[in-house]
Amino acid sequence: MNNIDRIFTRDSKAFASEYLGYLASVLERIDVTQIARFIETLLAARDRAATVFFMGNGGSAATASHFANDLAIGTNDYDMPFRALSLTDNVSVMTALGNDVGYDDIFVRQVRVLGRKGDVLVGISASGNSPNLIKAFEYARSAFIKTVALTAFDGGRMKTMADEGIHVPTELGEYGPAEDAHMVLDHVVGAYLARFIKSD
Repeated sequence: MNNIDRIFTRDSKAFASEYLGYLASVLERIDVTQIARFIETLLAARDRAATVFFMGNGGSAATASHFANDLAIGTNDYDMPFRALSLTDNVSVMTALGNDVGYDDIFVRQVRVLGRKGDVLVGISASGNSPNLIKAFEYARSAFIKTVALTAFDGGRMKTMADEGIHVPTELGEYGPAEDAHMVLDHVVGAYLARFIKSD
């Protein structure tokens, strides 16, 4: 039984309190060294005008879009911007690939077209085992594109195959806290970078 099932009660106020308390404990256990390393990776990509690609499925697809927005636009730097793009945002491309080739190829085909040596590919997945993300990571390795895994649960295959990552320590099946934490990571990273650029 995961923690969300364990704390469930028909008393909605009590459940909300328990959920928020558990989420706070998850956030406290994230390794901030991993966050700092990711920030340095993003800054290095900016320095060399590399593109940072984000990808994910379901709720993580929304996080990928949000991350790309906060990095490229939210930092408000147009002289030396972060070149960030979410691979989940072009519905025509995704549905064409899903229909004509297969869902497992919706990200790797885009990386093959858009990615260049020295770019960064960020995969967001609670399980870390999504076949379409793993396939894109495998290609990225062969194309000298750095991979970053934002994971939860036990991290899955993505955690072990990525060049670096940030792991959210949740139990199996705790999608809510996992995705909550990934969104918090977006805002931590975005808030830091926006202010770092201003202080340059």
